[in-house]
Amino acid sequence: MRPPDDAVHELALEWLAKADVDLRAGSLLFASGQLYEPVTFHAQQAVEKALKAFLVWHQVEFPKTHDMSLLLELCGSVDAGLAESLADAEELTPYGVDYRYPGEQAPVAREAAEASLSVARAAVFEVERRLSDEPGG
Repeated sequence: MRPPDDAVHELALEWLAKADVDLRAGSLLFASGQLYEPVTFHAQQAVEKALKAFLVWHQVEFPKTHDMSLLLELCGSVDAGLAESLADAEELTPYGVDYRYPGEQAPVAREAAEASLSVARAAVFEVERRLSDEPGG
């Protein structure tokens, strides 16, 4: 039987792997030069999954949510510096739900898609860096 910390760390790394997939998907869509709404969705998902990886690693419970503010607040209970450095991720929350369905959202501009990818890259990088610096990382 594996030690509990090993199982927790493995699950956190699975969350990070999913974050990497979303980041790559968003980057590929952005490179197409046409599909900016799904770029922002995948950027939001990459950040969400990276933050959840951090929370799983530190065994902080979280609800089923797409709310970046809540996830950052929970991460801040472990590492205030991480939450502060990724505060821009709060702006991605609407892309996790609102833009996936018909409604009155303005079209996503290229600049917004590019900015969302930048936030996502920073979030995935920061979480990966912090977890690799942790014991067992």
